[in-house]
Amino acid sequence: MGLRGRAATIVGASAAAIAVVVTLFAAPAAAASDPPFHPGLIISDDTFYNYQSMSARDIQAFLEARTCKPKDTSPCLADYSADSRSIPDQGAGHCDAITGRRNEAASSIIERVAVACGINPQVLLVLLQKEQSLLTAPSASGYAKATGYACPDTAACDKKYLGFFNQVYRAAWQFREYTLHPGEWHYRIGRVPVQYHPDAACGSSTVHIADQATANLYNYTPYQPNAETLAHPKGPAGSCSTFGNLNFSRIFNQWFGSPLTVRFPGILPACLNFVGGQDCPSDQPFDFAAMASGR
Repeated sequence: MGLRGRAATIVGASAAAIAVVVTLFAAPAAAASDPPFHPGLIISDDTFYNYQSMSARDIQAFLEARTCKPKDTSPCLADYSADSRSIPDQGAGHCDAITGRRNEAASSIIERVAVACGINPQVLLVLLQKEQSLLTAPSASGYAKATGYACPDTAACDKKYLGFFNQVYRAAWQFREYTLHPGEWHYRIGRVPVQYHPDAACGSSTVHIADQATANLYNYTPYQPNAETLAHPKGPAGSCSTFGNLNFSRIFNQWFGSPLTVRFPGILPACLNFVGGQDCPSDQPFDFAAMASGR
C-alpha cells in the first residue's frame, strides 16, 4: 500500500536535527481556551495521516487517563475488548491487510486499524468521542455505532456495519477512500458550498477547503457550524445548529494540541507532511543530511 515509507524516508539525520525541524515548524500548542474555528482548514494533512503518533500502549494509557462514567453497564473504553476480523489488503494506496484476533483490546484495535489505513489514531479517538462520547460516557448503543459509520442523520444505521471493530475499521477505510478518489466526492480541495444543517432551509456558505484532511471531515460529516453555534460552542443548540466538525476541532485541541500542526518545513518533500494523504515511497529515501549541507 505504501503507507509505511516514513521509517525509511529520512536518512543521514540525527535525532537532534529532526527535533530542531519539528520544534521550529510545528504549530503552537493548544491554548487554555478554544482556538478560532477555521471552516476551510480544520486539520492539517500531516496531523490527520500521522499514523505513528501513538502506539497501542500510548493509546491504552490515554484511555485510562480519561474520566469515564458509563451510561449503562458497559465498560469504559480502557477496559473494552472485542473480536476483530481478518480483512485482506485493499490495494495500492488503501488499507493494508488486518489479521483478526479474539477478544482484542480497544487500544490494540485502534492502533492496528490506524497503521493499516494510514490514519492518525488520535483522529480515531476524537471521532469515537465526537460521535458517541465513548471515552467519557460509553454505552452499549455507543459501542455498536462507535464512529457513526453508515449512520446518517436522516435514517437508521446500516446494521451490517454495527460493532466496535467494524465501525473503527470502516471509518478509517472511508477516510482512505476519500483520499484515494478525491474527485468522486462532493467535498474536495477548493471552493465548495457547505450547509449549516441537514435542513437546507438553514442555509449554507461557500468554504475554501484547503487540504484533503479537511475535505475528509466534511465528506464524513457534511455540515459547518453557523454563527450562532460558533458563538455558543457548548450550547444550547439553535434550530440550525450542528456541532460535529466544531466538536472535532475542539476535542482534538483539548486532548492533543493544535490539529493544524505541520512538522516539517515546506523546503522538504511534501510527502514528509503527508500532503494529499500520501507518504514518501520507502524505496526513495530522503537524505536530510545532504540537504542540510547543501549537497
